[in-house]
Amino acid sequence: MTDTIPDRAYVAEIEQGLLGALLFGGDFRIVGGFLKEDHFVSDIHKMLFRAARAAFDQYGSTTMPVVLRLLPSDAQVAFAARIGQSPSAYMSSLSDQNVTGNFGLERTGKAVVAQWARLRAAETGTQLREIAHDPATDPAKMIQGIAADLDLIAAELRSGPRRKTRVTLAEAAVGAFAEIEEAQQRGNGLTGITWGLTDVNRATGGIQRGEMTVIGARPSMGKTAVGLSVAIRTAKSGAGTGFISLEMGAKRLAMRALTDIAYDWGIQIAYSNLITGRVEPGEIDTLKSACRDLDTLPLWIEEQPGLSMTDVRVKTERMMESAEAVGCPLGVLFVDYLQLIRPSARYQGNRNNEITEISGGLRELAREYNLGVVALSQLSRNIESRAMNERRPMMSDLRDSGAIEQDADTIIFLFREAYYLEKEKGKDAEAEVNRVSRLSDVQNKLEFIIGKQRNGPVKTIDLFVDIACSAVRNSARL
Repeated sequence: MTDTIPDRAYVAEIEQGLLGALLFGGDFRIVGGFLKEDHFVSDIHKMLFRAARAAFDQYGSTTMPVVLRLLPSDAQVAFAARIGQSPSAYMSSLSDQNVTGNFGLERTGKAVVAQWARLRAAETGTQLREIAHDPATDPAKMIQGIAADLDLIAAELRSGPRRKTRVTLAEAAVGAFAEIEEAQQRGNGLTGITWGLTDVNRATGGIQRGEMTVIGARPSMGKTAVGLSVAIRTAKSGAGTGFISLEMGAKRLAMRALTDIAYDWGIQIAYSNLITGRVEPGEIDTLKSACRDLDTLPLWIEEQPGLSMTDVRVKTERMMESAEAVGCPLGVLFVDYLQLIRPSARYQGNRNNEITEISGGLRELAREYNLGVVALSQLSRNIESRAMNERRPMMSDLRDSGAIEQDADTIIFLFREAYYLEKEKGKDAEAEVNRVSRLSDVQNKLEFIIGKQRNGPVKTIDLFVDIACSAVRNSARL
């Protein structure tokens, strides 16, 4: 790699400083979790770092005498050919580069990764230029391949620690008490951000920052309706809210939002009527008022399809900047839906591993940026083959990978019995009468099934839903 890099592009001192710190008393554990041999540009430095890792693994030390013994047998020849020095002489010279010791070891390790990423990105750019000049190149495949390479580079850049992760139990307790006091001051028992649904808030304490919630359902059960309705209410509470829509465009989401807000005013306008233009003059005025209401909310929608986890992270950071600019820090991020996130090339073709990468990436995003991430998820179509009374979702119905179940702090399933009753007819006259009667009873019933919750009960909560108007509300209390 170094043979093709301009002298000014590669700063050898960055790698030398890191190796010098390790060889003269540095704590390998500070960088061992994120720094890899391949992050070094120089072959000589790769060899030294590989030996340093082996020395630490075997002896718990990366000092020069130990590392020197673990260099490969051909090291003498390789060092002489590359730099004209013996391994011991070169390693001794690195002491001059050790200017920070343990104090700056993490920062130096990140600098090594950053230099590798910069040079790899330059190589990718050169490759893009060469491929693009070939008239036979398929531009779609070219862009996809380059994007996959950049995804891998970005993933390596994120591997280093970004925030303080080690605290004492006392420090953690102080933070816990702060949350409790905030909940007391709000007077609603919430330690998180409101769902806008009383019984759901009571069962969960709200949408918790730093946690990932998964809402799973089959098509037409109301995933997007629930996600958008809750997003409107989190924004109304003053929390900056992001909504990444990988399936539906922003205009269609806005139509749903308008009918949701109008519903609060006692005006029922079917979402389908907005699409077809069947709207009465009086309803137009209501929708304009609803539009003005939406304009006041700290709610941002990202409608670009085919985003990778790297893209999701970038879009989230941009939303965070917008939220900070208006004084409403981003608190919740909705993703509709998880399976539509484009995986990186690393696990391409293995769907289980792809979903594991995506699920883990969303959970990492929640913790790193202290956001409540609410990811909508498709469920297995095997549900449809079960008997009517067995179609309520369960953990095994989470589609593609058990990693979702493992990564999510809370898992919620949505179920509307009315959906199935509307599709099926009774086998005889009596059965048809019973079906129609039952449909009337559950027409607006949405079961909010908490299937997993690390810090709360597992239970089913009945909600009110008007699918036509995309409105989700508390269930009526008799």
